[in-house]
Amino acid sequence: MAKRPTIHDVAAVAGVSRGTVSRVLNDDRYVSPAAHAAVKRAIAETGYVLNRAARSLVTQRTGSVVMVLSEPQEKLFEDPTFSVLLRTASRRLAERDVSLVMMISGNDGDRDRVIRYLRGGHADGALLVSTHAGDGRLVDALVDIPVAAVAQGAVIGRENAIPYAAADDREGARQMTRYLVGLGRRRIATITGPLDTPGGALRLEGFADVLGRKASRRLIEHGDYTQLGGESAMARLLERAPDIDAVFVASDLMAAGALSALRAAGRRVPEDVAVGGFDDSAVALTTHPPLTTVRQPLARVAEETVRLLLALIDGAENVEPVILPTTLVVREST
Repeated sequence: MAKRPTIHDVAAVAGVSRGTVSRVLNDDRYVSPAAHAAVKRAIAETGYVLNRAARSLVTQRTGSVVMVLSEPQEKLFEDPTFSVLLRTASRRLAERDVSLVMMISGNDGDRDRVIRYLRGGHADGALLVSTHAGDGRLVDALVDIPVAAVAQGAVIGRENAIPYAAADDREGARQMTRYLVGLGRRRIATITGPLDTPGGALRLEGFADVLGRKASRRLIEHGDYTQLGGESAMARLLERAPDIDAVFVASDLMAAGALSALRAAGRRVPEDVAVGGFDDSAVALTTHPPLTTVRQPLARVAEETVRLLLALIDGAENVEPVILPTTLVVREST
């Protein structure tokens, strides 16, 4: 069996010291461009593969980050927004040769497992996705361990403890609601996301900001960011307030369910009821009719979250939250 190439082999081929090779492998900035290029060529020629376990003993880093999804496992595959976040974060981390480990934190047992994993020093940081108000114990544990942690979306009640990147959910909801008002719709309802999540709470606040007293409880129904949840919520709204002529739905997936309920009730979209969603996910182009929605820049949110996390891992003491603007996208559903 051929001998596995070592760092000494790389140094010999590159014509530099073993220490220079080590500095290149550890992304040390104090290496000349010529030496850096020589080492990279030597790595390719020798087929050298970095021993992560050995490097972690020196750098005290694992070379991995945990993405913690605070939802049941099935939502990972149902909601297309999670795939965008996962794909983008994974690609950005790979540029720094950092691996992404996915962990589900949908219940107390899952949360305990995540806490044990991070407390055991198996990752350099945690990237929190879709946190709920009930995740406080997990968030407190992250602060106490301590480990670098950043959230995609603010963590309710822990906004100052965990930095975050997010779309401007409240303003996005205002954009949609103002648009529906501008169309002359007079009985505008909403289907919210879970109110223990930042997106759910802020999108409802944006809706209420525009309508004021017209945002009565009769015109507000709560959903769960699933298609079936949107369908059920729409059916309840129609039963309680059959004269509604527009509905702002807090996610595209729920909006797809709402469209199904409206069809089943014999309501035409948009002639009888205008429907607006939120996300501008792939779902928005597959509904009938195509969905007017609020585009949140999910890929940029993921990129900014990773940037903040890597800054903390690299030693930054504080990073500022990042809130990115949304865009109204008008299609045939309104």
